[in-house]
Amino acid sequence: MSELMRRFDWGSTSIGPMEIWPQSLRTTISIMLRSPIPMVLLWGLDGIMIYNDAYTVFAAGRHPRLLGSKVLEGWAEVADFNANVMRVGMAGGTLSYRDQELTLHRNNVPEQVWMNLDYSPVIDETGKPGGVLAIVVETTERVLAERRNVAEKDRLRELFHQAPGFMVIWNGPNHVFEFVNEAYYRLVGQRDLIGKPLMEALPEVIDQGFIGQLDEVYRTQETYVGRSIPVYLRRKPTQEPEQRIIDFVFQPIRDAEGRVTGIFAEGNDVTERVRSEEHQLLLLNELNHRVKNTLATVQSIASQTLRTATSTQAAREAIESRLFALSRAHDVLTRENWEGAWIGEVVSEAMHPFQSVGHSRIHCHGPKVRLPPNVALAIAMALQELATNAVKYGSLSNEAGKVRISWQVDETRDSPHLVLRWEESDGPSVVPPTRRGFGTRLIERSLSQGHLAGEAKIDFAADGVVCTIDAPLIEAHEEQD
Repeated sequence: MSELMRRFDWGSTSIGPMEIWPQSLRTTISIMLRSPIPMVLLWGLDGIMIYNDAYTVFAAGRHPRLLGSKVLEGWAEVADFNANVMRVGMAGGTLSYRDQELTLHRNNVPEQVWMNLDYSPVIDETGKPGGVLAIVVETTERVLAERRNVAEKDRLRELFHQAPGFMVIWNGPNHVFEFVNEAYYRLVGQRDLIGKPLMEALPEVIDQGFIGQLDEVYRTQETYVGRSIPVYLRRKPTQEPEQRIIDFVFQPIRDAEGRVTGIFAEGNDVTERVRSEEHQLLLLNELNHRVKNTLATVQSIASQTLRTATSTQAAREAIESRLFALSRAHDVLTRENWEGAWIGEVVSEAMHPFQSVGHSRIHCHGPKVRLPPNVALAIAMALQELATNAVKYGSLSNEAGKVRISWQVDETRDSPHLVLRWEESDGPSVVPPTRRGFGTRLIERSLSQGHLAGEAKIDFAADGVVCTIDAPLIEAHEEQD
């Protein structure tokens, strides 16, 4: 820049040739040229620009055209800004800016730049400001880096808050809440946590072992992993603590010297998964039990039927009929995931094979009642046997006979009971059997005290068989194998 200044035609500017420059100007230029910091001197009322080598880097494509130019013309795109600088500086004032953002055309294209700018007046021989000295330090790279860091932190904070698993940062030995994400709020309830110690924010966990475990992680600096750990949390202020099951990790946070300053916790509320697994296991055990019971029922049906059958054909028909009844009852329960069945559907499925097309001879009515699985099976098997006997010997063996099935719930006892009544009418005159057949024993056995705590009474009245079934509407106790 010294060489460029010597060759420049200063006589063409308002400050005149070098030979007439005042000592104050020469001294300021001498200091400026030796500085490693970008500096520019705006001399005279026009602000004629004189700058050092470091400033040429900042000026970029504008150098060397800026040398000797008027500042308002040299940086025309920021003329208003520089006009204020000249006005304040030539009046003896100073200006200072930090990370000042301006749009400059240093390489013939607009670009955003940030600078630290310091402006001071230079006093000439008259004791008044002869110009303004500017120290220009570009901070664009640092500002953009800081903004990138802030954006990255904001992005990470957003990811932190939106993470599907819960996350929390506790600070210090008292485990003060510093950061909490939305999943953690969903776990513990929407309460005021930030800035509070864990014992104050979640008092219900004091006696559940978590604080002691956090103290241990803080002291030993060792990570702790918990799997399917129950925790009782008051998720709403007016409710009692609710049990949740969580998987989590307590991870110590260390500073630059390796000292623990806090604990980071990350985990998931696995309550629904654990309960689902428990439910699946329960269903599997229930299935195993019911398969065993079903096989035992099939074995009993086959054994008793073969023992009392008069022919192979009769035995085959009886076994098929009873197995079909069992299968239809199972279909109803399977559709309900073996959680029970509505009595109307059980009765309808059991009676379907015995209904006449276009003419119903079996009439059913009663309230809507939910049957436990064991009661549904017993009712279906009993109705199957009663209908089979009615087709062979009773009211369904002729063209005029009818069957009326009705039921109600008895609420007067310790537990509700279903009372179902089967009534036959307009059939052949009934002759009481001389011995109890397997069908009768099956009805009584399926509802007996030992299996269902219920009972079935069959009355072979002359004008039609009447069967009364009394069964509790609760799951029967299932003995362990």
